[in-house]
Amino acid sequence: MASNRHFSVLLHALVLAILANTAFSSYDSYLSPNFYDYSCPNALNTIRRVVKAAVKKERRMGASLLRLHFHDCFVNGCDGSVLLDPTPNFDSEKNAFPNINSVRGFDVVDEIKLEVDKACGGPVVSCADILAVAARDSVVALGGPSWKVMLGRRDSTTASKDTANTDIPPPFFDLPQLIASFKSKGLNEKDLVVLSGGHTIGLSRCVSFKAHIYNDSDIDPIFAKQLKHICPKNGGDSNLAPLDPTAARFDTAYFTNLVKEKGLLHSDQALFNGGSTDALVKKYSYDAKSFYRDFGNSMIKMGNIKPLIGKQGQIRLNCRKVN
Repeated sequence: MASNRHFSVLLHALVLAILANTAFSSYDSYLSPNFYDYSCPNALNTIRRVVKAAVKKERRMGASLLRLHFHDCFVNGCDGSVLLDPTPNFDSEKNAFPNINSVRGFDVVDEIKLEVDKACGGPVVSCADILAVAARDSVVALGGPSWKVMLGRRDSTTASKDTANTDIPPPFFDLPQLIASFKSKGLNEKDLVVLSGGHTIGLSRCVSFKAHIYNDSDIDPIFAKQLKHICPKNGGDSNLAPLDPTAARFDTAYFTNLVKEKGLLHSDQALFNGGSTDALVKKYSYDAKSFYRDFGNSMIKMGNIKPLIGKQGQIRLNCRKVN
């Protein structure tokens, strides 16, 4: 009996040692799609219900919620930092150049948080997880694929406007810059093309595509001429244009447009401009099944960027401020 107990203690110690040595090497080992099954079984249904209603009310909101998750994960990992308002201790990522007057959907996140906390009987689900689930549910609400969202992230207690300015790839990046940006987050060229396909939904401001339509040669001239009516050379920076012709439906039109040199952003068309990503763009333009499958896989991979787990961070009571 004593020897069995001694063996159990040794085995337990060995397991702990292995976990210690592999900690943070593979975050998907720590996140789980079943994380809230016992602590709050109604969490995911509640998020889905609020997202579905918000997207029904305004189709553009689906793209906005997807973008929030992307902009969160690219700045110090998927930790809900993009949701924090400024404080005396740090400026908000909301005020960074890629986000200011651009990222939106914060009110919907607040509503989700309120409803989820009600369903859970308290603050059980992190704001970072809310962003990850809302991104998936937004894609589904707009006719796109579903995937199992890995859960168990915790919320950061700080934000970084400076990191948001340097780490979120801007719309004027060329292909090598985009590849390097994604690689720095553990994402490869395939992830770059697939996740850029999220631009099959939503709108973009004139300030983001003005240089592309007036200065670039890799753009269909008729398409450029049409956009110049929306986006004059001087002024009109906040005027909006759809990222693809079916901006309220998740489909493959984004890739079809790139093949026709009708990418709205310079960084979009850079994916199909004689470079290493051309073949993949072409494949997705006619193979929706592959795009949908790969999109889900790349979203899971992006969601694994440096999450706070275990006792790191906190579960915020209010997504806009630290407890």
